[in-house]
Amino acid sequence: MQGMSHRPVIDFILLAALWGASFLFMRVAVLEFGAIATAGLRVGIAALFLLPILVSGGQWPAFRARWRTIMAVGLLNSALPFALISWALLSITSGFASIVNAMVPLFGALVAWAWLKDGLSRWRVLGLALGFGGVAALAWQTPGGASFKPGGSGWAVVACLLACLCFAISASCTKKYLTGVAPMAIAAGSQIGAASGLLLPTIWFWPHAMPGALAWGATAAVAVLCTGIAYILYFRLIEATGPARALAVTFLVPVFALAYGVLLLDEHISTAMLVCGAVIVLGTALSTGLLKPGRQRH
Repeated sequence: MQGMSHRPVIDFILLAALWGASFLFMRVAVLEFGAIATAGLRVGIAALFLLPILVSGGQWPAFRARWRTIMAVGLLNSALPFALISWALLSITSGFASIVNAMVPLFGALVAWAWLKDGLSRWRVLGLALGFGGVAALAWQTPGGASFKPGGSGWAVVACLLACLCFAISASCTKKYLTGVAPMAIAAGSQIGAASGLLLPTIWFWPHAMPGALAWGATAAVAVLCTGIAYILYFRLIEATGPARALAVTFLVPVFALAYGVLLLDEHISTAMLVCGAVIVLGTALSTGLLKPGRQRH
């Protein structure tokens, strides 16, 4: 990316690779743990991983000063969307889910307009329409179509879209209520909040048969690598390049997720998935203002 030094570029690519892998690991884990336990273990292990870093870095007072808000953001930013995505992955592929997830910035633009009164130009409105149209077309191309009957992808797509909405609302909450709070306090504290919220549901929905080593390994990987370490990279990237450039990582995540799915899960990528994915990315770029047609260049 132009104007970025080598370290942020490396962080950017590594973050996209880790978040792309999260769909792979969750797809493997959810088949044995179920949706709730997968999400609960993901945030629980991530919280245990980040807590010592929070304390040793001297950020515990920053968390304690705003712990209620931070933990509430964790419920909305991690607990609920991770459970929704996990449930969706029971019936759709990891690559499919990652493409829908690329709409997070699009939902962010919509929420910011409705709540924070951020303006929407005609190009951004067009981007919103393109993004939602791309998701509708993508759902229609899956086996069973966008049906809400057994075998259809309708409810799984709705779950992914609700997860996107959760991410978007939590981003606006963070901007409105947690500006100036240390990033590590938000990262670790939000996982503590998410783990607290999912503790009892995880116990209640714990699988009757003990999951195998592969499922446990996938769960540990998505927690430590794709949540704990990824959060550190994400907030470091925001600090180095600003939120707008850090946000662009969402566009690269499906590339890695699709590649992992094909290489490791034997998932199929259709031409329709690629076309719909391109439409979603274009719509998201327009709706967030990252792509501005007609902008004068110097």
